[in-house]
Amino acid sequence: MARALPLKAPVSQWSDAEAAGLGLEELLLYRSNLLGADLVVTNFGGGNTSAKLRQASALSGEQADVLWVKGSGGDLGSMGLDGFATLYLDKLLMLEDRYRGPAHEDEMVACLPYCAFNLNQRAASIDTPLHAYLPYAHVDHMHPDAVIAVAAAKNGEEITRQIYGDEIGWLAWRRPGFELGLILRDYARERPGLKGIVLENHGLFTWGDDAKSCYENTISVISRAVDYLNARMQEAPAFGGCLKPALDARARDAAFSRLMPEIRARVSAAQPKIGHRNDSPEVLEFVCAERLDELAAIGTSCPDHFLRTKIRPLGVSWRINSPAMRFPADARDVAA
Repeated sequence: MARALPLKAPVSQWSDAEAAGLGLEELLLYRSNLLGADLVVTNFGGGNTSAKLRQASALSGEQADVLWVKGSGGDLGSMGLDGFATLYLDKLLMLEDRYRGPAHEDEMVACLPYCAFNLNQRAASIDTPLHAYLPYAHVDHMHPDAVIAVAAAKNGEEITRQIYGDEIGWLAWRRPGFELGLILRDYARERPGLKGIVLENHGLFTWGDDAKSCYENTISVISRAVDYLNARMQEAPAFGGCLKPALDARARDAAFSRLMPEIRARVSAAQPKIGHRNDSPEVLEFVCAERLDELAAIGTSCPDHFLRTKIRPLGVSWRINSPAMRFPADARDVAA
């Protein structure tokens, strides 16, 4: 039986020497860049981080509790301080009195700009209430593949308990927004010993008292999921086993040279695109698998993933000695 390739575990990149002397805002940015730059921790452009800081108003000079949270758009791994939305925490918490229920989530998003601190115009994301209402100073929301595999499993809640015991909670799927922020708050309040919460079909929330402890907690929680999955993946061949061996490197080079012009012509009809080639061992394990077509058609597991990758991959049937490729009729609607 062919053994599945192991998942990679995240390794802490925190450096006390680099963090020394950084202000609270810079420590939030340092933590955010470390997390966002590691694709084992979260997908490109995905995830958000926050810190609740005490700061002086530029207008009055009075001290206020301010939520710093990654703003809408941008990449967590490469963003600067201007990528954070900053909002008065007390005004955010007061919005609970205006909330009229799940059918009115859009009007709550429209309220967020009125909570801006020091006229910061960075748009706050829909995940802002999730950070604001959790009763912790530092919060990470990541989409690690290992945790998503658990969150998207049909027995995900049971697996979460097997991995973490009572240290990590589980919440059934809810649309991101104000309702989920209130549910997260109540769930965490009722279980004060939690180190994080897995959101079904969505991702992971973790927290800490300061930037470093929050970061280290996030890395540890993800690593435990990786260890669990790696142990279980040896029990059966990956993706139903290998259907056909991968081409050697030279043959793959030749194949890409023939395929890419055709693919780029199709996906660039409306807007020019740049192609990216990935024939890593993990990719080859999947594309050579018995269940490739079946699993590719299922699509991505996490909503945040298909913001960047689209809903499902396009499987192209072709032969190395033939120029013909058979594209599905809906090829333009599927990510290549």
